[in-house]
Amino acid sequence: MKIENASSKNRTVQKHMRADRDGLKYSIRRDWQLYLLLLLPLAFVLVFKYAPMSGLLLAFKDYKIARGFWGSEWVGFEVFNEIFNKPDFIRALRNTLLLNTLDLLFSFTMPIVLALLLNEIKNVFFKRINQTLLYLPHFLSWIIIGALAYQLLSEGNGLVNNVIEQLGFNRVPFLQEDSNWLISYLAIGVWQSMGWGTIIYLAAISGINPELYEAATVDGAGRGRKMWNITLPSIRVTIVTLLILNLGKVMEGSFERVYALQNKVTTEFTTTIPVLVYRWGIENGDFSRATALGLFQGAIAVVLVLAADRIAKKLGEDGLL
Repeated sequence: MKIENASSKNRTVQKHMRADRDGLKYSIRRDWQLYLLLLLPLAFVLVFKYAPMSGLLLAFKDYKIARGFWGSEWVGFEVFNEIFNKPDFIRALRNTLLLNTLDLLFSFTMPIVLALLLNEIKNVFFKRINQTLLYLPHFLSWIIIGALAYQLLSEGNGLVNNVIEQLGFNRVPFLQEDSNWLISYLAIGVWQSMGWGTIIYLAAISGINPELYEAATVDGAGRGRKMWNITLPSIRVTIVTLLILNLGKVMEGSFERVYALQNKVTTEFTTTIPVLVYRWGIENGDFSRATALGLFQGAIAVVLVLAADRIAKKLGEDGLL
């Protein structure tokens, strides 16, 4: 009897496997155009994301160009011990955490506020004009944004300082003094990213049941009360998910952003981990140290994402995994 039951189960499993294979073949025949379009992004990920991971071995070698990848001496964790004892590493770690934590505080919250405000605009034409203007900075490269920033905020001949001087006030070193540079860095980052960041939140808001707002109106709730009691709780899952993903960027930061806004006068906050990787790897040709620093950065980012996901689940949220 047991043998017959086992045979029956095996036949059932095999039947399901054949059905899955037939279903996959049918899906490919039916949607082959979509699968064909998928090949390009899949190839991009494989070539530029996964294939370079073999180079992570450089972090454990004393890499010399003359000896080649395989001929260089294996040194284990000596490269990591070396970079952890360098003063530049401590400074870069401090600046990376400071800039990205402040950036997370402002650049993450402003799109939420902006999405709530845009959602309250009832004139469709005016709303679309505002959205278009707010999205535009996202499509500008940081080199262009950096050039515009120095044209507008430069202490010597910046347009903003010219206006300030015409009004009878002293010129402000927005980008020529460390504390002012930090404030300008954060403000420019918020301006560049907040419009594009509203897209996901507006999409989430559009899925809220309109009857909830109608019931709140009947109860006498104003716009502020509706935003606080209906809109924000309804998009809480989206906010938590994006927050977890952004926590992984706390150890990364934008190399282009810092590089475009830095100058020789303000050096207190401009040494970050991405900048240090560029200096060690590209400028100095020390690929082992640059790779080890990049690997350390990525490992910490993964730990932060997993920890945030676990905390979110303990608080009753869905999380990522």
